[in-house]
Amino acid sequence: MSDDEKPLDPEQAAFFAKIRRLMMIVSIVTFAAVGVVLAVIGYRVFHLQGSAPQPAAGTVTASLPAGAKVLSTAVGDGHFVMTVEIGGAVELLSFDLATLKPIGRLRLAPQP
Repeated sequence: MSDDEKPLDPEQAAFFAKIRRLMMIVSIVTFAAVGVVLAVIGYRVFHLQGSAPQPAAGTVTASLPAGAKVLSTAVGDGHFVMTVEIGGAVELLSFDLATLKPIGRLRLAPQP
């Protein structure tokens, strides 16, 4: 201490100790919050599944029998479903949305 500085009385020393302690707590919480944000960003960057691979260059063509009529289409959960009427019977054709490869076929026929 220099000659012109007065020593702190106990009340002032306690006040400055309390302020230091609060500043330390706030600093630790701030660094923890920044660390959590950086960890979440890092997790999202390194655990991305990526975009779906694009089909081969060019147009993808699905062949339907002569006289077939597309009634409806639906997309959901990585699948593409097409409802087709073929010769009076209704069929549901399922395709993988990422590769457009057929994954299932369901023929709906009336009961006799």
